Amino acid sequence: MLKRKANSFRDTDLKDRLDALGVNRVVICGAMSQMCIDAAARAAADFGYAVTVVHDACAARPQSFEGVDVPADHVHATVMAALGAFYATVRATENVWTESGR
Repeated sequence: MLKRKANSFRDTDLKDRLDALGVNRVVICGAMSQMCIDAAARAAADFGYAVTVVHDACAARPQSFEGVDVPADHVHATVMAALGAFYATVRATENVWTESGR
C-alpha cells in the first residue's frame, strides 16, 4: 500500500484492511506530529477505532506563521495536547502496552 496523503486512510485501503482483520484499536507513531500523526489519529477516531498515539515515538519540525517561529517541541506538545483532549490516548513508549489494555 502506498500512502500519498497526510491522512493514512485517505485514498488507501487501510480501513478495509483493518476492518477485514477485525481491528478495533490502532497505535500510531512516526513523523510529522503536526501532519501525518494528527491526520491519521483524527481519521482513525472518526472511523471509530480506539486510538493510542505514542508521543515519544513521534517527531515534529519547527514551524512559522505570520512572523511567529514555533520550536519543534512546542509544535509537538500542542498537537499531542489536542489529540489527547478529544481523539486519542497519548502515551509514552514504555506505557503503551501496559496502559492501553494490552
